[in-house]
Amino acid sequence: MAELRALVLREDLERLGRYDECRVRQRLRDGFVPAHTWVIEVGGDFAGCVALRVADDCYWLEHFYLAPELQGRGIGTAVLRRLLERCDREGAVVRLNVLQGSSARRLYDRHGFTREAEDEVDVFMVRHPDLMERQPDLMERHPN
Repeated sequence: MAELRALVLREDLERLGRYDECRVRQRLRDGFVPAHTWVIEVGGDFAGCVALRVADDCYWLEHFYLAPELQGRGIGTAVLRRLLERCDREGAVVRLNVLQGSSARRLYDRHGFTREAEDEVDVFMVRHPDLMERQPDLMERHPN
């Protein structure tokens, strides 16, 4: 996972003048919590990972990396959609940060994340629960 992180983030981190061969791997190791992490497999092979960490008032979407050769095939979209459906059922807010200028931001924009804050390196985004996902439950209990 640490090697995949280094590969996936290298171009953006270099563009931002922040790439460090050791630090890029160590940051994943420092924040890795197996209980919050899913391994993404394609055809039985390791393809990526994603973490959904519980915080006081939300979930943090972290360590979402997909092998470059698998990007653009809808795999990341499917994984993100599944996680967000779970969060919507719970009525949970989801937060994340993405590197400035990262192409991953388009994925997050398409799934309802909006910019909450930013600095010279990161864009902090938030997504509020999609209440439409929960509407059918309400309608089933109260058919009018």
